[in-house]
Amino acid sequence: MEVASGRKTIVGGQRGSENSHRCMEYYLQKTYYKTASLISNSCKAIALLAGQTAEVSTLAYEYGKNVGLAFQLIDDVLDFTGASTSLGKGSLSYIYHGIVTAPILFAMEEFPQLRAVVNRGFEDHADVDLALDYLGKSQGIQRTQELAAKHATLAAAAIDSLPESDDEDVPRSRRALVDLTQRVITRTK
Repeated sequence: MEVASGRKTIVGGQRGSENSHRCMEYYLQKTYYKTASLISNSCKAIALLAGQTAEVSTLAYEYGKNVGLAFQLIDDVLDFTGASTSLGKGSLSYIYHGIVTAPILFAMEEFPQLRAVVNRGFEDHADVDLALDYLGKSQGIQRTQELAAKHATLAAAAIDSLPESDDEDVPRSRRALVDLTQRVITRTK
C-alpha cells in the first residue's frame, strides 16, 4: 500500500474496518515521519537546550507532534479544497501523484468500492474523477478536519499541562502556542 508517498497506490489485503483502521494508522505514522517529527523533535530540543525537565521536554514533544499532524491533515484537506494560487502547488497534486491521504481513506470507509479505484493508482484521469465523486459524497473532508482539530486540542492540552512559572512572559507565550494550534486548523493556504 502506498499512503502519502510515492507513485504506486495500492490499498490491499483485508476487508472492513480493520483494514481501514490499519490504513489510517499507517497514514498517520507516515505523516508523523514526513511532517510532525521535525516539529516535535525541534520543540523537544528547544526545551532540552533551555535546561527544562524531562516532563517539560516530553510535553514540548507532544505539542510539536500534534501541531505537525494537524498541519499535515489540513494540508491534505486543502489539496482538495484550496485554490492552486493560494497553495503554492497545484490543487489535487497528491491524488495526481497517486498519494492517498486522510480524506480519501475516510471516503473509502464509507464507500468500499473506492478501494478498487485507489488500487488502480490514479493513472487514468477517469479514476481521479471517480475518486473525487466518492469523496464529494463522503464525510472524508469533514472527518479529516475533525481529526486535525483533535490533534490541535491535544497540542493545546500539552501546553496547558506545563508547570506553572514565575516568569511574567510565560502566560503570553503559552497563549501564543495555543493560538497557533487554532491557526493551523483554520488556515486556508
